[in-house]
Amino acid sequence: MFSGKEKYIILFIIGFFIVPFGFSQVSEPEKIDSILEKGLQIIKKYFYEENNWHIAQPGLGKDVKGLLHFIEDDPVDSILKNINNSFEQSEYYVVRLPENVPDSLEVPGYYPNNFIEMDIENIGVRLQKVYRDKKIVVPDELMSNLDERLELIPEGKGMQLFIDSIYTIPDSLQIPEIIPDSLFNSTVNFENLRRTDSLRTRYIEQKRQFYNDSVVSLYLNSVINDIRTKQFDADFNFRIKKLNDSVKINNYNILKTYNDQVVGAVNDSIYLVLQTLSEYADFIDTVQVSISNLTGGSTDIILQNGRERFARVWLKNEQNDSLSVMVKNTDKRNIQMLIDDGVTFSRYKQKKTKDFDFNSLKKEIVDFTNVGKSYAVETPWRIGGDGNVGFTQTYLENWKKGGQSALALLIVLKGFANYARADGKIKWENSAEIRNGWIKPGGKGSELQKNDDRLEFTTRFGVSAFKKWYYSSEFNYETQFFKGFRYPTKTNPDPISAFMSPGKSFFKLGLEYKPNAGFSMLLSPLTLKNVYVRDTTLIDQTKFGVAANLKSFWEPGLNADIKFKKNITADISYETKYKMFINYKAPFSKFDINWENLFAMRLTDYMNMRLMVHFIYDDDILFPIENALGEKIGEKPKLQVKELITIGFAYKINRKVMRTKRIR
Repeated sequence: MFSGKEKYIILFIIGFFIVPFGFSQVSEPEKIDSILEKGLQIIKKYFYEENNWHIAQPGLGKDVKGLLHFIEDDPVDSILKNINNSFEQSEYYVVRLPENVPDSLEVPGYYPNNFIEMDIENIGVRLQKVYRDKKIVVPDELMSNLDERLELIPEGKGMQLFIDSIYTIPDSLQIPEIIPDSLFNSTVNFENLRRTDSLRTRYIEQKRQFYNDSVVSLYLNSVINDIRTKQFDADFNFRIKKLNDSVKINNYNILKTYNDQVVGAVNDSIYLVLQTLSEYADFIDTVQVSISNLTGGSTDIILQNGRERFARVWLKNEQNDSLSVMVKNTDKRNIQMLIDDGVTFSRYKQKKTKDFDFNSLKKEIVDFTNVGKSYAVETPWRIGGDGNVGFTQTYLENWKKGGQSALALLIVLKGFANYARADGKIKWENSAEIRNGWIKPGGKGSELQKNDDRLEFTTRFGVSAFKKWYYSSEFNYETQFFKGFRYPTKTNPDPISAFMSPGKSFFKLGLEYKPNAGFSMLLSPLTLKNVYVRDTTLIDQTKFGVAANLKSFWEPGLNADIKFKKNITADISYETKYKMFINYKAPFSKFDINWENLFAMRLTDYMNMRLMVHFIYDDDILFPIENALGEKIGEKPKLQVKELITIGFAYKINRKVMRTKRIR
């Protein structure tokens, strides 16, 4: 920091080099401001803007930049005051519009364009089926004056159709244009001629009516098709607009909610950082004060928070009487003055004063060697997890006992971040698990197969209710990473599952009993189960209980979660997770069971053996039923069983989250 004299010396030096370049006659304050402005421009030019100029001494360059900030910025006290006011007003420091979210496609609930295109295509297919079978009513005004509108052939004018060669008269009905007189002399011939003429007239009338009917029919078909097309287009466009509007509203609300959460989290982080920085700045900032007496003698003392300093000042009057005063700083903004013990005036008799032990003022003097020392502070957070990588390889060649080469890999990653207040009133537990396993059987033409694939996330929040019970809510989501097939894929090329196909989520509200860290039981009478199939084109959603025309479904029910972990010995542990969901819609016939059992044995510090047995029963997941001939005769839910034994590398983390604070 620079004193007032040092500031004016620096301004004078800068002005010495700038004034010769020309100034008009201005007042002293205006001249100083002008000198300061031009000086800052020169410093910025060579220290910030000109890339061809390099700072010769980095330390000096840092000091020069610090001087620029000191001159341009407000005093640190004003800055800290404004920042502290912002803490009280709870204002946002930064904001962002929802449309500027960069990862919108990753936001849960956001509806992407490819889904909209698929929905539009499905709407068109459904509407075409509807309008293909829909009965169209032709307005009366389009059916009036058809004779003139369609130029129909009037009665008695049917011969025009034959003249225009639209129809031809059969030979049996032909009548010569010139009738011989002999035909009139014979009664039989005349009767035949009269009959032929009558048949000819009737035939021409039939053709006229048939022609008119066909013209009217074509006209009606054209009108009906035109009306059907217009109605289809209007309905289709309306549904597309309705879909787009609903998607826009949904995406905006989704992005707004997500963006508000992100903005809130970012501003909370900025708040914490500014709070720490302001405390640190207020702690390390110092002010040097010079105290002068009447004769010109002076004493300097530095004011600083958390650091006491002392100085002695001799007060003088015009008679040169002296009074010793001890000056002590209490913080950065206040000083304390004490009259020295045994005050003596040069022209007066010494007076007795109450005893004061000045050594007591020095007991709390902080040694400069302790400046900057930090210590750890425990927070309510505990983070940890464990990872396990198991690898198995078998190679057989000319092995008489038989068998097959194989290569297998299993990766298991678990992590948690738990929050628990010291008073036990609030707890928040978050966990995630990733599992992925692959096997490559030996033999010609064998293919890589998946034997384990899981992604699960769980967050549970609890507020103390009574004793060891908590009012709790939990959200659980489970899916997989890669497509699943019914092996071998050469005969079954279509996948039966994929990422988020299905994706299963549970939202639970209830009571949790947690007597210790190794056992917990959550009873959730209010539970919502959701099964979602993202890709219904490749994946048959009906295999997971989803209707053929939908992508997801909700089920209300009762859920029970039990977790138990026990260290059998120092190196052997057992862990079990039991989940049961009973559907309220059919409580005695539809229920789900998910039961995991894990035995782990530590072999070395970084090697272990794990045995996992997993049972699943889900009424919504159907398996084919086949007869003795291998023909599919139906579908029903079945008990799913998986057992894995792995030996591999393991690493475990479990620690408290710590932070450091500077000693006052």
